[in-house]
Amino acid sequence: MPHLVPDPAVLAEQLNSCRPLPPVDHWNPPLLGNMDLRIARNGTWYHEGAPIHRERLVRLFASILRQDEDGQYYLVTPVEKWRIRVDDAPFLAIRLDVTGMGANQNLTFTTNVGDLTIAGPEHPLTVEYHTPGGEPSPYVHVRGRLRALLSRAVFVELAELGEKQEVANDHLYGVWSQGQFFSLGRLDGET
Repeated sequence: MPHLVPDPAVLAEQLNSCRPLPPVDHWNPPLLGNMDLRIARNGTWYHEGAPIHRERLVRLFASILRQDEDGQYYLVTPVEKWRIRVDDAPFLAIRLDVTGMGANQNLTFTTNVGDLTIAGPEHPLTVEYHTPGGEPSPYVHVRGRLRALLSRAVFVELAELGEKQEVANDHLYGVWSQGQFFSLGRLDGET
């Protein structure tokens, strides 16, 4: 009997529906100050300078995390709100699962805190360059204003799936997911 591999997109939807997140975007408690909590660019959470090794605690904090319109990150409960520091993105995409091909392809990302996100119109992939000619910083939208930085290994895997596309007379290299093309960068020298 052949081994059936579940579709990661279906699995992501099922898992996320089993683990509903608190409605932090609907809570408006008073700001109580700054908490000495920092999320490093590599996805490690630190409290008072020491890494938090308890995965369940990190996942709990991640479930009540939001970014407000002011660009700041907060841990929010119905009765209190604490500002924390995030070096880059609050999450790190550590796994990529691919189903389908071409425009019918689905790219499912798993973050370091267990979120599953399928790149598409509601969860776009973006690539930023913080310095001209510097290293790319690829992200996928997770929820609210929160996004995940793709780990180097995941970005390399993603880049291997890329293809050339001409969009509005611009030659781009990118990937498809949920019928949408996401640019990973321009192809210079193309005519």
